[in-house]
Amino acid sequence: MRAAVLGAGSWGSAFAKILGDAGNDVVLWARRPEIAAAIRDTGRNPEYLENTPLGERVTATASATEAIKGAELVVLAVPSQTLRVNLGDWAADLTEDSTLVSLMKGIELGTTQRMSQVIVEAARVAPDRVAVVSGPNLAGEIALEQPAATVVACSDIDRATRVQHAITTPYFRPYTNDDVVGCELGGAVKNVIALAFGIAHAMGLGDNTKAMLITRGLAETARLGVALGADPLTFSGLAGLGDLVGTCMSPLSRNRTFGEHLGRGKSLEQAQAATRYTAEGVKSCLAIRDLARSHGVEMPITEQVERVCHEGVDPKVAVAALMSRSTKAE
Repeated sequence: MRAAVLGAGSWGSAFAKILGDAGNDVVLWARRPEIAAAIRDTGRNPEYLENTPLGERVTATASATEAIKGAELVVLAVPSQTLRVNLGDWAADLTEDSTLVSLMKGIELGTTQRMSQVIVEAARVAPDRVAVVSGPNLAGEIALEQPAATVVACSDIDRATRVQHAITTPYFRPYTNDDVVGCELGGAVKNVIALAFGIAHAMGLGDNTKAMLITRGLAETARLGVALGADPLTFSGLAGLGDLVGTCMSPLSRNRTFGEHLGRGKSLEQAQAATRYTAEGVKSCLAIRDLARSHGVEMPITEQVERVCHEGVDPKVAVAALMSRSTKAE
């Protein structure tokens, strides 16, 4: 199978390696020509995962048109808030009936749409052409070929199965699911909860607090998911609990790391300056908050993360607000 991966960040690069190792021919699109040239010349991405050979089946280009041409799988790995604009430029190059695979974990600001919904609108494709990959997939570990699993969700389960076969390797095990809503929400909200986890860790709070954030974070994710029609069981699997635990617990997690900066008292701007990568939860917490409010769903952790990130609230005040809420049955 011929595949295009649009976005040469850490996860896009790792996913290109997976596709190549699974026997596909892969063209990786990099926004910067010098990165594309380095990948072609050395087989490595000097900006991300610089010590990892991407494999002989992976090449690169700075032309999205060249990457997409003839691709049966088009993998989207750009920052979630830039997706709509990028797809507006790329849609005309898509091959008829190609499968669009979303690696992005966010909710669009303004529209509160999930990434698959943005893809359908911006690329003008049917929903059953869009698959979502979600799970505890820390790119650095996967690049080292440490065993990992993920979920491929698509309303067309046959298409999900084709994607599954295209990314199965000895170190990467995909499962299929038809619950696109649940998988996307699990992937988006876990970034926000990981910000809270990082804040708590930097504040010196202990394991009881961290366990509370994970379990109550999962509860509010599931509440929102059920309100939007997701299968509750999805949140107990890889795309729910698995992704949440991985993102909260790992120091490789961008969102946890960003939260640590906030927990040490840095402002949003200072935390952004101190981190190199995009922390999707920082912007998505606004959209997730709005989405929850529009459906009458309580998401107290998300609300407090938004206050810390965007209203300058002291993390200690946010913790106190969480703990002083009226008690209720679990």
